[in-house]
Amino acid sequence: MQRLAKHGVENTVLFFASARSKSHKQHDAAVEKATAEVAAASDSQAKLKAETALERLQKGRWVCDYYEKVQELARLIAEWGLARTKEGKPEYSINTGGGPGMMCAANAGAAQVEGAKSIGMGISLPFEKGLNPCVTPELAFEFHYFFTRKFFMVESAKALVVAPGGLGTCDELFEVMTLMQTGKHGDMPIVLFGKEYWKNVINWQYMADHGTISQADADRLFFTDSEQEAFAYIKAEVEKNEAAVQK
Repeated sequence: MQRLAKHGVENTVLFFASARSKSHKQHDAAVEKATAEVAAASDSQAKLKAETALERLQKGRWVCDYYEKVQELARLIAEWGLARTKEGKPEYSINTGGGPGMMCAANAGAAQVEGAKSIGMGISLPFEKGLNPCVTPELAFEFHYFFTRKFFMVESAKALVVAPGGLGTCDELFEVMTLMQTGKHGDMPIVLFGKEYWKNVINWQYMADHGTISQADADRLFFTDSEQEAFAYIKAEVEKNEAAVQK
């Protein structure tokens, strides 16, 4: 809290995303390596393990299309968030889980804007190698417990972007939606990046139709595949919420 206050971090746009996602270049290199490991497998067990890893990589190739989109969206938000300070308005900064994959993409987008903050709130895990290199060093945090990490990630968030991800990403998304539903966090725009993915992975309307969530809970979600649409929506909603607070 002291470090965030020292660097003037009060408002963030939070990105939730998979640590496993890759750019097209990174994905091609990983497939090449995995293919070589299949060919070099010395026994059936090793070959099965290598083939399973290769199959998963091939299934996930479609996510690469969103890597550059997430990076550009973060850049647009960081540029806008910083420019606001010249008009005497509060700054908005990019915050991520600090890991690799699309979290790195978002931090890289923010890092492209000179003077913008690129915040990373990582978690110590045996299969991750610390925070990604695009995080501002003074704003790099590594937590031991998920619950403390989640608290600090969400506490300053005024908008949320969720890129395609797995169990961890879904867990984070549902926790934020629960906090908003129960009044523990103020309303904020939620962008689900990857329209087809998020509408098929979770049938939001089915939940609303059966009364397990309200229609308002389902309607608060903005689905898009466009970084320009996502930016325009976030900007409009954030400014609308600011105006409502001022009244």
